[in-house]
Amino acid sequence: MNPDILSDMPLSYRKIVPVLLPYPFKEPFDYIIPHDLKIEKIIPGTLVIVPLNQRKEIGVVWQDHVLSGNLSLLSTPKKEKRKLKEIISILPIQPLPRVLMQFIDWMANYNFTESGSVLAMAIRNIRTLTVPLKKEYGWIKTSPLPTNLKITEKRKKILDFMNIPDQAYTTRELTENLHIKPSVIYGLEKSGGIFKQPLTNFTQFSKPDPNFHQPSLSEEQTKATTFLKKQVDKKKFSVTLLQGITGSGKTEVYMQAIASCIEQNKQVLVLLPEIALSAQWTNRFYKRFGVNPALWHSDLGLKHRKQTWMAILKNEVFVLVGARSALFLPFYDLGLIIVDEEHESSFKQEEGVIYNARDMAIVRAKLSSCPIILVSATPSMETLINAHQGKYFHLTLTKRHGGAIMPRTELVDMKIHPPEKGHFLSPPLVKATQEKLDKNEQVLFFLNRRGYAPLTLCRACGYRLECPHCSAWLVEHRCTRKLVCHHCDYSIPVPLECPHCNTKNSLVPIGPGIERITEEASITFPDAKILVMSSDCLNSPKMTAEAVRRIMQKEVNLIIGTQIVAKGWHFPDLTLVGVIDADLGLTGADLRAAEKTLQLLHQVGGRAGRARFPGTVIIQSFLTDHPVMETLIKGDFNQFMIEEAHERKAGFWPPYGRLAAIIVSADTNQDALETAQELGLNAPSRDGVIVLGPAPAPLSLLRNRYRQRLLLRTHKSIAIQPILHQWLDPIKPKKNVKITVDIDPISFL
Repeated sequence: MNPDILSDMPLSYRKIVPVLLPYPFKEPFDYIIPHDLKIEKIIPGTLVIVPLNQRKEIGVVWQDHVLSGNLSLLSTPKKEKRKLKEIISILPIQPLPRVLMQFIDWMANYNFTESGSVLAMAIRNIRTLTVPLKKEYGWIKTSPLPTNLKITEKRKKILDFMNIPDQAYTTRELTENLHIKPSVIYGLEKSGGIFKQPLTNFTQFSKPDPNFHQPSLSEEQTKATTFLKKQVDKKKFSVTLLQGITGSGKTEVYMQAIASCIEQNKQVLVLLPEIALSAQWTNRFYKRFGVNPALWHSDLGLKHRKQTWMAILKNEVFVLVGARSALFLPFYDLGLIIVDEEHESSFKQEEGVIYNARDMAIVRAKLSSCPIILVSATPSMETLINAHQGKYFHLTLTKRHGGAIMPRTELVDMKIHPPEKGHFLSPPLVKATQEKLDKNEQVLFFLNRRGYAPLTLCRACGYRLECPHCSAWLVEHRCTRKLVCHHCDYSIPVPLECPHCNTKNSLVPIGPGIERITEEASITFPDAKILVMSSDCLNSPKMTAEAVRRIMQKEVNLIIGTQIVAKGWHFPDLTLVGVIDADLGLTGADLRAAEKTLQLLHQVGGRAGRARFPGTVIIQSFLTDHPVMETLIKGDFNQFMIEEAHERKAGFWPPYGRLAAIIVSADTNQDALETAQELGLNAPSRDGVIVLGPAPAPLSLLRNRYRQRLLLRTHKSIAIQPILHQWLDPIKPKKNVKITVDIDPISFL
């Protein structure tokens, strides 16, 4: 057809495609394919540049009207009454995988959010993709080496590592594997030991060797490995819970499944709950497969993320380990997904697009027709019940690897063995710690509370220092001499006088934070070599890797940490774990308080005695008769979860029912309350559906926004999203009022 004739045709006869934009839009916008673009090049997943208002934006040709895979004419465009705009250009990039687009739509529908907002997470680095990558260079070992070359210890490490003739090694590859600075490499180049060469068809992601180092497995591990390999070979969707006591070698088992996937040239995605864990995990991966995996987390530079994103799209990445955002990468050929420490609450994103990465990983595996492995020593209630009901396969490892035994757990009743006045370490814990330090063994103190003290008050008038923007106390951080809000990052210098009564030197810290325990430990154990592990101190994988190195090389013998120390670490010489405040987290109205506390304390206790020396866990508590404390002593995690599940079943609480939290926030308390009350008056009423609230949220003021909360609870058989749409869609709140929906909430703040 003549293009000139086409330009004069009515819109209903022009070629029109839906384009989804990475903004809070529920649906794609219609755009016209211009005459100079070949229609056959525009397929679902094509990345295009389109006009939006007065800007140019990158979007994706969506599958709203292309269900068959072929573009079709729209007889009635959505915007018939006004002129549609044309696509400006096509990005010279491979289209996004169809399964990713299906995943984005599914996730948006389930989590009650906009597809455009989910798309933004998938292509948040897209703007850099229009800029070509710089030419990459690699280093090749000179052959033969110059006779006058000075060989230092670090240079020898480089030359020994470059053991393949004419093989080029990147600077990043050498620095990360050998733990050397780039200056050593440049110095070796000047001396003639290596030379630079441009890399053709550059990819920094070498294929792992599944046979590089075969581990020695126990009978239990071998049995589990055989089962997982069969699941990988089937190339079908399945969910397997790999449950094993701490130190049982779960990682070695699922790495065998990874090896099987690599042999089939399939891609593997491994999700970790914290990027801090990637340092030790990648080291174990390197020892097993001879190369490093690809990484994905927020601490990576833009160039690195760009290279990784493009390599995944081109199917050049075999194994990627990352945080929850890695779920949205453009994998074309996923053969396996692994969620390590699947019970961790950090898999739940609670701002922006609210979702649980563990649950969404299962959805992505199903859409990709590949198996998924959920790994934990303390599985979540939902996962454990699904396994017991036969929905998931269930593998268990009951013995520690290499002959190690589970640590002995002791409960210290703080009413009977109180610390000295103004201190927080009980006499039994102090004595046991000193004994371990005298034996040159390592000790871990655990307190899940950052800062020096959680509360500062005036001893003259009783005034408590609170955040002006949140209904939360200010936490003292003595290392920076500031009072900080952990919800909005508001901070002020520690005042010299009470802001309320102006009494000087009257402010006192109440309760312990990790800094206060460190101060006490420094005085109590003056010869101890102390390392603090918390998000305030270790804010990058590089810093975490250095901390791990110091522990492994025994440069420290007393580790003091928050919950970051409870997640998957393996320190062979750590033989004593002291839990400073085991009761923290058991109070309040959190449905999962007991479950989460048990998981956390069980995990942190599992850091002790993982190698040749037996371990001990000392738990300080005022609630020694609490079921959680009794379970920690008995060590019967599954029995506790069965009893906990029985209590939830009676009231159809998750996992026997569905929950959705509705949070109403506004600039004024009155506006938030009015909208919440309107929601309450129009709440759905039917069998199997209950609405609780409205009521002020536990954090009734957050970042200058007043908050009201409602909770929708339904039977498991009732889909919750249609009810929410019927309930919420007619509500038209004021401009400053926002209604946020949290499907399957795990936090009740």
